[in-house]
Amino acid sequence: MLKGLTRLHTPELLHVLASMGHGDELVLVDCHFPASANARRLVRLDGADLPDVLDACLQLMPLDSFVKDPALRMEVVDAPEQLPEVQKLCQNIIDKRESRPVPLVGLERHAFYARSRQAFAIIATGEQRTYGCIILKKGVVQTN
Repeated sequence: MLKGLTRLHTPELLHVLASMGHGDELVLVDCHFPASANARRLVRLDGADLPDVLDACLQLMPLDSFVKDPALRMEVVDAPEQLPEVQKLCQNIIDKRESRPVPLVGLERHAFYARSRQAFAIIATGEQRTYGCIILKKGVVQTN
């Protein structure tokens, strides 16, 4: 056991987060997303919902502060401005963990799939709500 980690900080998740470099992207997806078919590296957290997994990741990983949009969300088909409840919860977690507003920017569904195939890793959650899919760009841990 290690101090300060949650049950979601599995060895596989910790390895992926530690292996990522600045600018690498991490995709967190719901149970409907074809994660196995799209992932270069896949971590399965099937027993956890998206907000909990997001919080566990952002507890350890900063978002990129050098790019305009370090957090993306899959847009709702035919309603790109709609923000599903699960994405609203994720927005609150991102803003809390980053101590600054970092808006989840919409990405069309097919563009989201294409971008996820290029990501460093995909984390497959057990999130059952639709559109529980986001992309995070890893930043740098600031030291003085």
